[in-house]
Amino acid sequence: MPRRTSVRRNTVGLVAATALLAALCVASLAIGTQHVSLSTVWQALTTTVSGAGSATGDEWIVRDLRIPRTVLAVVVGVALGLSGTLIQGVGRNPLADTEVLGINAGAGLFIVTAIALLGLQGIWTYIWFGFAGALFSMLLVYLIGMAGRASATPVRVLLAGVAIGAVMDGLGFAVRLRYPRAFDNMRFWDAGALDGRPLEVAAAIGPFVALGAILCLVVSRSLNVTAVGDDLATSLGGNVVRTQVLSLVAVTLLAGAATAGAGPIGFVGLMVPHAVRRFTGPDWRWILAYAVVVAPAVLLAADIVGRKVIAPSELPAGIVTAFVGAPVLIWLIRRRAVGA
Repeated sequence: MPRRTSVRRNTVGLVAATALLAALCVASLAIGTQHVSLSTVWQALTTTVSGAGSATGDEWIVRDLRIPRTVLAVVVGVALGLSGTLIQGVGRNPLADTEVLGINAGAGLFIVTAIALLGLQGIWTYIWFGFAGALFSMLLVYLIGMAGRASATPVRVLLAGVAIGAVMDGLGFAVRLRYPRAFDNMRFWDAGALDGRPLEVAAAIGPFVALGAILCLVVSRSLNVTAVGDDLATSLGGNVVRTQVLSLVAVTLLAGAATAGAGPIGFVGLMVPHAVRRFTGPDWRWILAYAVVVAPAVLLAADIVGRKVIAPSELPAGIVTAFVGAPVLIWLIRRRAVGA
């Protein structure tokens, strides 16, 4: 009976979170430097779906500017939420996140270098460098974290990630200063902004995010087994190596796609798992399911706040999430349970 009650509660909570995400999507289409009425939003959506007529005035703002921005926020939010949750689960590290561990920085460095040295422009040309950078930085962080005689601990991996991220951020800035063309192209991307991207960007990264989400679904059940430790998980019949390899591929796809699409946006994958775990409990299947809807809701909310906080200018969503996420990270580090 308690298990049935927990499943019912989690299901109701997931439906409520989905409704909140839908409401934030509508708000993202209506709120901005120029407010648009809900009737105009609906008219723009219907004409976009039907393909009838050309949009003018406020409808043009919704169709050509805010719909691509909102869709990109949802796709990137899903990628960030799942990648952060998966890293925390498979690595048994409550402080893990693609930004904290330097994975986003690695993807960003490879993308900036490809644009500067190879002259790549379209997302279909440099997204592959995002995957390579995410994989390279993730492997490097864990190799450094496991180096030496001491075993890899969450704190060692965290410190290695912070160090690698700082180095790669520095190299990325050096490339941008050396090649002004790359700096101009990456100016808004570098801050984690969602505006100014056509719908083709979300369409380009969407398949990779979907593939990463499928891999998360495949390993979700085994995450509950591997959470007890490698030795005990093996004795219980869990395939630890398979789970780790699939998780590595999933995080590479999710982090690389998110960084290529919107730039290095941090702390979403750190905050969301901790927030939903208080409601769902320790079952990683539920945590991953909630991350799919809660993470894009958080990113959309940050983007909406960024539009209004310094109006008529805008603050990139990546800066807003950093303002919120940095205190959360400090709070997590200071918790006695994490220290233990």
